Amino acid sequence: MAATEGEEEEVESPRFAPMISFDRDRHLTFLEMMYQLLPHPYQTQEINHLTLVYFVISGFHILNALERIDKIAVVNLVLSFQAHPRNKDEINNGQFYGFHGSRTSQFPPDDNGVLVHNCGHLASTYCALAILKIVGYDFSRIESEIILTSMKNLQHPDGSFMPIHIGAEKDLRFVYCAAAICSMLEDWSGMDKEKTKNYILNCQSYDGGFGLIPGSESHGGASYCAVASLRLMGYLEDNLLSKATQSSIIDVPMLLDWCLQRQAGDGGFQGRPNKPSDTCYAFWVWAVLKMLGGHKFIDSKALHGFLLTCQSEYGGFSKFPGELPDLYHSYYGYTAFSMMEEPGLNPLCVELGITDLYLLGI
Repeated sequence: MAATEGEEEEVESPRFAPMISFDRDRHLTFLEMMYQLLPHPYQTQEINHLTLVYFVISGFHILNALERIDKIAVVNLVLSFQAHPRNKDEINNGQFYGFHGSRTSQFPPDDNGVLVHNCGHLASTYCALAILKIVGYDFSRIESEIILTSMKNLQHPDGSFMPIHIGAEKDLRFVYCAAAICSMLEDWSGMDKEKTKNYILNCQSYDGGFGLIPGSESHGGASYCAVASLRLMGYLEDNLLSKATQSSIIDVPMLLDWCLQRQAGDGGFQGRPNKPSDTCYAFWVWAVLKMLGGHKFIDSKALHGFLLTCQSEYGGFSKFPGELPDLYHSYYGYTAFSMMEEPGLNPLCVELGITDLYLLGI
């Protein structure tokens, strides 16, 4: 309604104003703040300390700014989380000698000042090895035999993996972590690949997507874990979509259709049907399409626009438009822009979720 004489017309201001481009400088400022000191709300995530470190260090590398960190300090921090058996006889005692997720998952030091082993965690071990790989640590110095031999204790007869040696769920998240660990260590003795493959195939649903466990609802993250694991294990070829007429161990056309339907009207990706678009699925779902060779079928311009509505004025990305940024969604916002070949960003190894060190000649 037009304002009457003597009155000012009230104009409703938008809740937020999307930025028009990817602001690398703001994102670097955001990561530097997280690198120096995590804000108070992250206290509840202390058990995932190493995962948060992974988001920061890998984020710096994707933004092509690894020189801003102290690599030696990072290496020392990561190695301090490693679990060690007291002797080689303990390797097959049922526990996993990988990396802890935090100090609180280690028992206090013994009389000699040595941190007593509690148990390693598959996701933390994936993050630890990814960080060490990013900063150029010499993997020949890692006791990979201990990690891989004890990792076998986490695999169940159906091929699935638990993240720790006792009392935890088992699903595709930890299958992926195990596959990524074997891939980075270049040694597949830590799993029964055939059993793992069969478990993954049993997780593909009637609609083409993958659930976290057989018979569960298809999910964007689970679909990524399934396809990336099969790729790392060598069961899926490059440019699979162009070879879909040939035999494949997964239903490629159905999976392609399911993934393409996850792009919503606002340009973003949802993790499941009837869910809102979420920044992180710009990686999880688009990465599946990328591995299949079907990423060219999405509306990349619309996705770009959606992500910019989630880009914070403080740097970083939020889960939904207009909210405050967090490390998790910021990291997967960076990976998404890397896949979109944003200028100034390093290319991504989609299967491992980190910078493509091979393309960089590292």
